[in-house]
Amino acid sequence: MSLPEPVDRFRSRLASLNCDGRRGFALAALLGLLLAGQLGGEAARLALRYERTAVASGEWWRLLSGHFVHLGLEHTLLNALGLILMWALFARDFRPLAWLAILAATLAAIDLGLLRDSTVQWYVGSSGALHGVLAAGTVAHLKRGEFDGWVLALFLLAKLAYEQFVGALPLTAGGAVVVGAHLYGALGGALAAAALRPRAEPL
Repeated sequence: MSLPEPVDRFRSRLASLNCDGRRGFALAALLGLLLAGQLGGEAARLALRYERTAVASGEWWRLLSGHFVHLGLEHTLLNALGLILMWALFARDFRPLAWLAILAATLAAIDLGLLRDSTVQWYVGSSGALHGVLAAGTVAHLKRGEFDGWVLALFLLAKLAYEQFVGALPLTAGGAVVVGAHLYGALGGALAAAALRPRAEPL
């Protein structure tokens, strides 16, 4: 029995945004993880953020948890929207295990960069990881010879260069933006993607 036309259209739209089936559940779980960090308020943020002195004292979990807490609701929602956009653009470019490897490499690159940068005393947010996803997706499109890969690459390089030489882009969430995390994340994501084989089919 065929589905009613509005339902079928809705399912097709979800599929076009890489939110169909198990992909949709995975995206919902990640969004829930980002939003959960906001529920704990300031106490959770202070307990989970990357903090240089705390990590040096042995609180190593902050190297991971710091990527899932944010400055506030606005920062959380901006990163959640960024995740939805990255998911819609790139979710099918690599298999799930490959994406896990890319994410691990991205977070490791950010953490190593932050540890080496003594000027960064604390850090929260997922924007560095999102830049890693953007870089990995861009590499996948370039490997397949898609024209939009060059557009994505120029955009990413221009954004990173602007941030390094000028500063954070306007309209970012309140608070100090650690633009180095964007650079480290992009490098980690790009290097991991370069070592992996993307799926052959385009979006």
